[in-house]
Amino acid sequence: MAKSLPLNALNAFEVAARHESFSKAAEELNVTPAAVSQQIRTLEDLLGVQLFHRLNRGLTLTTAGRSGLSKLQDGFRNVHDAVDQICAEPLIKTLDVWMAPSFASKWLMPRMRGFVDRHPEIDLRISASADLVDNNATPASLTEEIIRANNIDIAIRFGRGHYPGCQVDVLMPVAAIPLCSPQLLQDESRPLSKPEDLHFHTLLHDDTPYEGRPNWPDWLAAVGVDSVDGTRGLRFNRVSLALAAAIDGQGIALSLEQLAASDIQKGNLVIPFNHKLTLTQAYYAISLPSAANQVHITAFKQWLMDEVAADTDFTTTCAV
Repeated sequence: MAKSLPLNALNAFEVAARHESFSKAAEELNVTPAAVSQQIRTLEDLLGVQLFHRLNRGLTLTTAGRSGLSKLQDGFRNVHDAVDQICAEPLIKTLDVWMAPSFASKWLMPRMRGFVDRHPEIDLRISASADLVDNNATPASLTEEIIRANNIDIAIRFGRGHYPGCQVDVLMPVAAIPLCSPQLLQDESRPLSKPEDLHFHTLLHDDTPYEGRPNWPDWLAAVGVDSVDGTRGLRFNRVSLALAAAIDGQGIALSLEQLAASDIQKGNLVIPFNHKLTLTQAYYAISLPSAANQVHITAFKQWLMDEVAADTDFTTTCAV
């Protein structure tokens, strides 16, 4: 028996047997009757049996030809069904993205519909973990080995950009800005027009333990204010809680501008004075070097970059 099946010849045999005619088989296969006849001859020589009785008025199957025809037809039907199923199956790719909870809830979630609409063929799987921020430890907090061990496609990280063995792309630089409810600006009894006015308000502190976390003493020193005690006020272990308190009018929060962008655009928060504290850390998109060859990963990275570009200078346009 031949090592590989002569599929063209078997197909010609099945069609000719169904029509009992080389001419009609040729019409279906879009070839000449002579080509069909030659395919049948080749198959008969290969199998060592005669498949048709060739009569003046047409063709009839021999016993050998009839014996295997039904299973051959079942086989071709299965092949066609398999091809139809392959073509009908959506080419869905799953993308595993890891990031800190604050970035997931405050920056990604308000924008995620845009990615879904642009790339319906990609299913996002978001994992938010407080471990995905740089700490003050000397060893690198994210490496190629960690990414491989956790099956991460992309990690979005706030830190120093030192991630050995990884493809590291700067997503966006960051700055710390003061934020408050627009209602506080309407309270004439407690002015809020310059940094020194913070003396009349409660300071809200984000005490999330990560390297580079902005704090009020550093911000006050950067803007040259020494008349306000930057250590007093309310403290929270999640940035989302500090921002929620600010939205509720409980005081003035200090946070990364990117995490407040959605609330600013919705009018929930305003920037009372446009004094920024630029940080040395940044947000990075981290992946394996091989990710450059994976379309779904590069598509997500491009969408991230487009969103960052759309947010450029939002604090300038929204500042009071």
